[in-house]
Amino acid sequence: MIVRVRFAPSPTGMLHIGNARAALINWLFAKKHKGIFMLRQDDTDIERSEERYAKAIQEDLAWLGLTHQEFAKQSDRFDRYRQAMQQLIDSGRLYPCYETAEDLDFKRKRQLAKGQPPIYDRASLGLTAEQKASFEKEGRKPHWRFKLEPGLIAWEDLVRGHVEFHGERLSDPVLVREDGAFLYTITSVVDDLDFSITHILRGEDHVTNTAVQIQLFKALNDGNPVDIQFGHTTLLMDAKGQGLSKRLGSLSLAQMREDGIEAMAINSLIARLGTSLPVEPVLDLETLADHFDLGSFSRTPPRFDEQELLILNHKLFHIMSYESVKDRLKVLGASDIDETIWNLIRNNLQTLKDVKEWQAICYGDLKGSVSTEDKEYVQSALETLPALPWSVETWSQWTNTLKEKTGRKGKPLFMPLRQALTGMDHGPEMKELLPIIGYERVKKRLKEC
Repeated sequence: MIVRVRFAPSPTGMLHIGNARAALINWLFAKKHKGIFMLRQDDTDIERSEERYAKAIQEDLAWLGLTHQEFAKQSDRFDRYRQAMQQLIDSGRLYPCYETAEDLDFKRKRQLAKGQPPIYDRASLGLTAEQKASFEKEGRKPHWRFKLEPGLIAWEDLVRGHVEFHGERLSDPVLVREDGAFLYTITSVVDDLDFSITHILRGEDHVTNTAVQIQLFKALNDGNPVDIQFGHTTLLMDAKGQGLSKRLGSLSLAQMREDGIEAMAINSLIARLGTSLPVEPVLDLETLADHFDLGSFSRTPPRFDEQELLILNHKLFHIMSYESVKDRLKVLGASDIDETIWNLIRNNLQTLKDVKEWQAICYGDLKGSVSTEDKEYVQSALETLPALPWSVETWSQWTNTLKEKTGRKGKPLFMPLRQALTGMDHGPEMKELLPIIGYERVKKRLKEC
């Protein structure tokens, strides 16, 4: 059996970190089992779906490296959904209902007041042909509900273990609205059948949907059970323990990319959040796939902390080779950063955009600054500036001379020089940086302080 999974976003907003986690889990599972990852665009909500979001979703997934082998759009498949609808009507499993939203709300409130579960009472099953005709004469159009069968609905969840529901305790779900729009429950099942999906991996908010869909799978498969496995992971929370939303722009993938977050920093974090595996920087998806295990996922909702992502983003540069970034450096306009400089500065990068700052430090017309009390010391440094040629030994020679001349040592000896030459109070070892900046730039910067 070829493993086939799908990620099925609705193009009604930007992908956020929670969506990315769902996509990554499916992608890694397919990769681990040498299977197929399908991208399915669930765009049956015509009013809310927008092409700009559909395009952005594909761009975000491509940026993360989550390539798909198959693609489908639900908006291309309405004829197939109508066929499935008719199949269910013919078999007696789909029936028309004429209650208004107000009617249903009144019923729910009355049931809750009596301490009863708010389950649809199936009143429409008792309507006569004359009553239906009367409703339609009034201008009412029916919505269509799937008739659930009583009895045990159970499966062995790949994350949650044994899960069971009872059909008689669930409400018959609406599959088609009054305006003829097909809802997620039916379109998802039809697509999963037609595209031979073998594993459905999604958030735990779909557990009840799964119970309903198991019966729907069987009804659309000529009464035969479908061999599909399910796995429901806990939902990702934000740092405060609140649920995520597409409307949280700060957590959108597009915003993270704009802010300079590396795709593999995101992948490294969300692949391990909520699992027993350590969160650590990983350079490629294949390595994440090799260690991926649904059995390692906890039942405790994991929290996504942006600060943790920033730290991971910083750590990722520590292990990134020059070869892996040199083309990107050219795009950034930082082609002066060669392999030597990259290896020197990469531990000091928060985002790749920071290389522009280091390019300016190494080769630009930079003006450092020092405190008033250090200006005289900087003048002494200028006077004792070693002659060419320079090497990695020059820094210690220079500072030793200054130590003897001024009596300074430790931070008061080194820090003013770093600030004067780089404009920063941290960074790579100055013995490595000094020869790169070069004699003329060092001399000019000391004079201007």
